[in-house]
Amino acid sequence: MKGPALLLAGTLLLGLGACDSARRQSDNSAATAEQVNTPVAENMEKNGIRLTPFTDSPKYPEAQLQLKSPLAGSTVPTGAVAFDYDLSNFQLTKMTGGMHAHEMANSEKGQHIHNIVDNEPYTAHYTTEFTKPIADGQHVVLSFLSRSYHESLKHRGAFDLRVVSVGKVAQPLQVDLKAPHLFYSRPKDTYSGNDAQKVMLDFYLVNTTLSPEGNHVRATINGTEFMLEQWTPYMMEGLPMGQNTIKLELVDASGTLIPGPFNSVTRTFTLQP
Repeated sequence: MKGPALLLAGTLLLGLGACDSARRQSDNSAATAEQVNTPVAENMEKNGIRLTPFTDSPKYPEAQLQLKSPLAGSTVPTGAVAFDYDLSNFQLTKMTGGMHAHEMANSEKGQHIHNIVDNEPYTAHYTTEFTKPIADGQHVVLSFLSRSYHESLKHRGAFDLRVVSVGKVAQPLQVDLKAPHLFYSRPKDTYSGNDAQKVMLDFYLVNTTLSPEGNHVRATINGTEFMLEQWTPYMMEGLPMGQNTIKLELVDASGTLIPGPFNSVTRTFTLQP
């Protein structure tokens, strides 16, 4: 290969390398909320409810989670599904440090994995291997690493998203895993005593992020609407005792709901004195 041919080959290689580098950069920007030094949004308060964003939890940027089994797109037998994860640079059952461990609900069992099936309430797991009953059919399974007080790790290597089939599949799912998705995480169940004073709101985003000019999460808390412009946990204060309701919606800059099976979700939780 000589002269113009060699020059053309070199140019093509450089171009392919640049495209690949740009693609990796784009991919890595989709879910690295904990690695981007963006300013923390200001407190929001309406109707006696205050939301305070925070980004000062202990960071684990090297933590990696990968679901080994079940394989993506695989079919497993009816009944309890066996999950098996590879985990590095993160210690399950360790108590997370920092000030937030003392001001909100904190699992006495320590750090763990959140396993969410079809955006139903998560189950918490403190080992890399466990079984979980899942109904027959195709399911979207999201797994991510969690601090002991249930705040998710939000960088790319800390989560896994896949479709898994269990038993007989009557109708395949119509879901695009490359589209923007919102998953609900906290609050959950019942909070009492001091845990009821400050309650964390945390959710998980895949294939999107939030910004003042871009997508938002619309959080409607007991009928009061807040527009969240940053993917970060929020401390909620001023909630009444008893049952509370939260609706989360992933919306575009104009406030229109972004299509997706999980992008609008409503949950209730209870506060006790």
